[in-house]
Amino acid sequence: MDERSLGKRLQVARTRAGLTQQALCERADLSYSTLTKIERGAIKSPSIFTIQNIAAALQVGLDELLGDSSHAAKRPPQKPRLQSESGVRFVYFDINGCLVRFFHHAFMRLSEDTGANPDVVETTFWHYNDQVCRGDISMQAFNAELAKVLGVPRVDWLEYYLDAVESIPAMREVVAWTADHYYVGLLSNIMPGFVPVLREHGLLPDVLYDAIIDSSEAKAIKPEAKIYEVATKAAHCKPSEILLIDDDRINLMAAEKHGWHVLWFDDYRPDESAERIYGALKPAA
Repeated sequence: MDERSLGKRLQVARTRAGLTQQALCERADLSYSTLTKIERGAIKSPSIFTIQNIAAALQVGLDELLGDSSHAAKRPPQKPRLQSESGVRFVYFDINGCLVRFFHHAFMRLSEDTGANPDVVETTFWHYNDQVCRGDISMQAFNAELAKVLGVPRVDWLEYYLDAVESIPAMREVVAWTADHYYVGLLSNIMPGFVPVLREHGLLPDVLYDAIIDSSEAKAIKPEAKIYEVATKAAHCKPSEILLIDDDRINLMAAEKHGWHVLWFDDYRPDESAERIYGALKPAA
């Protein structure tokens, strides 16, 4: 990524949209200092998800900001976005337990590899999970703590996670269909760097997401109020126009308090859940 060229293209796109730097920061849920540094080309390799959120806020294609005309030429024309009978225009999908099957058997493999008690492995993981997903501690620090408790020199949790997790086939079609008709995004409690790795490994549906709310970047996790506020701004919709699909009822209850529509996803019955999603997104006449 050419940081200086990116900064110039960003300035041009922002000017064309008639936005001040502060206005764009508010739309993209970005700090003023970060935006000014990107426009100056002072940040080396800014997060692709930050750039994606900026592109969504400016209502331009990601390729336009990145200057990738070859990909831009291949992008299919954008279809008009619909509104469901219930008023939904934007759909957020959770990742773990919704788009990919959860990773619980990774605990058993880690136990087998280290000789540690399975309960100790799982208890240690959940003790630190919220802190890592909120970005309070790094993956390096998390791996070090996990290794210390398990009595081994080194642990790479991402390696165990990727070996254990698998995509949910029914949801690939659902997300692709949703992206063709509605605005679509990801909203997940997830560890730093896991979203791009999941995408690189083809474990997430390959669509152009209008917003990706990674808890480790948002510095908040579901069901905390902040992450729903960040996601609402990124969606550029009213709360009543947003639907969250999640496998955790506590997260859904919190979303409802913010005025969102919600739909519980049952990982044990993914096909039935997929049908309920289609039903919830029936377009208005």
